[in-house]
Amino acid sequence: MTRLRHAPAAAVPLSIVLTFAIVACGRSNPGHGVAPNSPGRILLFVGRGTSPNDVAALERVLTGGRFDYSTATSQQLDDLKESELRAYRLVVVPGGNFEDIGNGLDAGTTVRLRSAIGNGLNYLGVCAGAFFAGHSPYNGLNLTSGVRFPFYAAEDRGIRKAAVAVSTPEGPTLDHYWEDGPQLAGWGEVVAKYPDGTPAVVQGRFGDGWVVLTGVHPEAPESWRHGMNFTTPAGASHAYAATLIDAAASRRRLPHY
Repeated sequence: MTRLRHAPAAAVPLSIVLTFAIVACGRSNPGHGVAPNSPGRILLFVGRGTSPNDVAALERVLTGGRFDYSTATSQQLDDLKESELRAYRLVVVPGGNFEDIGNGLDAGTTVRLRSAIGNGLNYLGVCAGAFFAGHSPYNGLNLTSGVRFPFYAAEDRGIRKAAVAVSTPEGPTLDHYWEDGPQLAGWGEVVAKYPDGTPAVVQGRFGDGWVVLTGVHPEAPESWRHGMNFTTPAGASHAYAATLIDAAASRRRLPHY
């Protein structure tokens, strides 16, 4: 098995129709979200096309939530057999450039990854990772039965990043960081909605695997919020990010509309 960088759990507190553009969802540098006794071993993709800053943000949530995880580059993911992929409980694909994420992997890798998900590996896609999960022509996974996600409507107004109020069936509305992310209509159960009512977070099955997709970045650190008007604290968003990770890893169905 390819040697992957392993990150041991540590108790660190956390205070289209597409216009196929370069999507850089996940920006600056590097929270509060704890998911105690989180199940399984998680594989965080850190390869070509991923935003290093979003990788760092997700690692903070994973570490603070005491999740057991490893990382894999594009080459390392290419080298993994399906049986090795299925040894993990969850694969997480962060924000970045979904064109480069897909094109940076061998075609056979996406076939194996898709098959592994169908056979029980769970998947969490954040922003570009959600685009990649859809029917992207850039070597996408197509976990969505042909559904191709468009950008959230703010993109049409020339907005590239913003604080967006995301509502859920239970719990308070939270402001999350959004940057060039998708709205996720047409597939799965709607877990959270953008202000215009379109899906911001969805969940559903692909074969025996559980899939959670988010168009926003609840893992975004405080530094990403500079110059924007957020009415809820970053810590509340980080807790929600940990909830999404835990739900994906444990196949826990979140409340939905």
